[in-house]
Amino acid sequence: MDRERWDKRTAFIMAAIGSAIGLGNVWRFPYMAYANGGGAFFIPYIIALITTGVPLISLEFYLGNRYQKGPTEAYGFIRKNSNYIGWFAIGTTMIIAFYYAVIMAWAGNYIFHSIGVRWSGNERSFFFNQVLGRSKGIGTLGGVQWQLVLGNLITWFAIFLIIFKGVKVVGKVVNWTVGLPWVLLLILIIRGISLKGAFQGLEYYLKPDFSQLLNPNVWLAAYGQIFFTLSLGFGVMIAYASYLPKRSDISTNAWVVSFANCATSYFAGFAVFSVLGFLAFQTNQPINEVVDAGPGLAFVVYPTAIGTLPGGIITQSIFGIMFFLMLFTLGIDSAFSFVEAFVTGLKDSFKIKREKASFVVCLVGFLTGMLFTSKAGYYWLDVIDHWMNWGLVIVGLLEAILIGWFFDIRKVANDIDSTSDIKFGKIWIISVKYITPIVLFITIVTSIVKEVKHPYEGYPIWSLMLGGWFLLISLMYFSILMQNKGNFSTMKNRLLRFIGWLISYTGIIWTFYQFYSYSSKLVPYITLVLSVIIAFFTFSFSKDDKKSEIKT
Repeated sequence: MDRERWDKRTAFIMAAIGSAIGLGNVWRFPYMAYANGGGAFFIPYIIALITTGVPLISLEFYLGNRYQKGPTEAYGFIRKNSNYIGWFAIGTTMIIAFYYAVIMAWAGNYIFHSIGVRWSGNERSFFFNQVLGRSKGIGTLGGVQWQLVLGNLITWFAIFLIIFKGVKVVGKVVNWTVGLPWVLLLILIIRGISLKGAFQGLEYYLKPDFSQLLNPNVWLAAYGQIFFTLSLGFGVMIAYASYLPKRSDISTNAWVVSFANCATSYFAGFAVFSVLGFLAFQTNQPINEVVDAGPGLAFVVYPTAIGTLPGGIITQSIFGIMFFLMLFTLGIDSAFSFVEAFVTGLKDSFKIKREKASFVVCLVGFLTGMLFTSKAGYYWLDVIDHWMNWGLVIVGLLEAILIGWFFDIRKVANDIDSTSDIKFGKIWIISVKYITPIVLFITIVTSIVKEVKHPYEGYPIWSLMLGGWFLLISLMYFSILMQNKGNFSTMKNRLLRFIGWLISYTGIIWTFYQFYSYSSKLVPYITLVLSVIIAFFTFSFSKDDKKSEIKT
């Protein structure tokens, strides 16, 4: 059976841009630039884009396009028994989709509540108490917020309608869902810069502090932002590229998608900080007291600014509808791309019909997402999102090591250049083989050290273990089982490896619990060393882990 195809190349590019551009472009990047040197942050950001972002996204485009398979099969062409990387990637991505859809439900609720600006004067309480019904702590689930359940249902139904007929429908949808946020963003920028105090806000966003360039954390932040903002490690770009005709132009597509995404992040800062400057002017507060990142920016600070706009309730309502409609359309492109990657994996590996796979995945997504519609849903969303970011970095690291060190990377580089108008040359090899693994490894190590010293946001240890380490380890087991398609008779000598992993990773989980709990660190270090030794030896049990060649 012939593989599905995009109607045209622009449909693929728009879909890839839609996946890359998400909520983080609005609520994460502007704050990160502000906090890391303002305009000076764009120097390491652009360098990170060129040395890591474009090379990695081109690598993912290459894997999908070269082998005409999604992430669950493409890695196996590079090295036998490496498909678990693809399963780990889309497993992580699917968990993100579970709560991403609920954030869409938040935005949908705010579109409705923008009529009459119902939050006016009570923004924080409105978001946390009325919309979320937030409980006192992560251990108090309470009931569900039925308006969020409805929004979650509508979001998953929309995702199903978009993906169940294939990429041709996706290609038609993205023309609207990618273009509309840009139009709305432009309107918000024009309106924002016309407000009093807007340019003071933009000054905070853009004023360069070049001394920050000497801070290594700023560079790590830039590389981390590039990694997350381009949907690297999600498996999405591999899945999307697998529906392109063979030997498509890889590098040009990578440059277009990367710069479109980064330009959107940059200009989103104008829409955000112009309004924050206005809010600071209206409330007579310094900008650093009104600025925020994440959900607090989108659902508390920005609505506060909307409620103070001149022009009365009608103007405020229109502005609110546009802003939250922009958030919803930004999010929906990312959400259905996450699900598409998982459906492609099921379709490629198990030959399941797209319609059936789409229905089952969306149903599971809706039911699992109920956790995040509960009164403790906000807490669980925060914890799990924090840990899933780790999962994506792990995928990126494994991907770079696999291609850079266990394969003839020059063949890949030559293959990409031979089909592309824009040639990468040796910089691509240097980036994938050296720069990316080093940066991602440092990111993981520094994150672990920080996590052990200061547990994330002061959440209870049990919740960090359950929503973090346990979930990541479960994804690893899931990846192994799915690679073997659930058939234990094919595992034989790999069964010992699996048992070894079970012991070693249980030891690693226990290690981190000990790090959290013990005043003496000697016991955790001993446990960690033993666990790593067991993992190393059991990982090498299989006799068929040999390099594969590029298959023509």
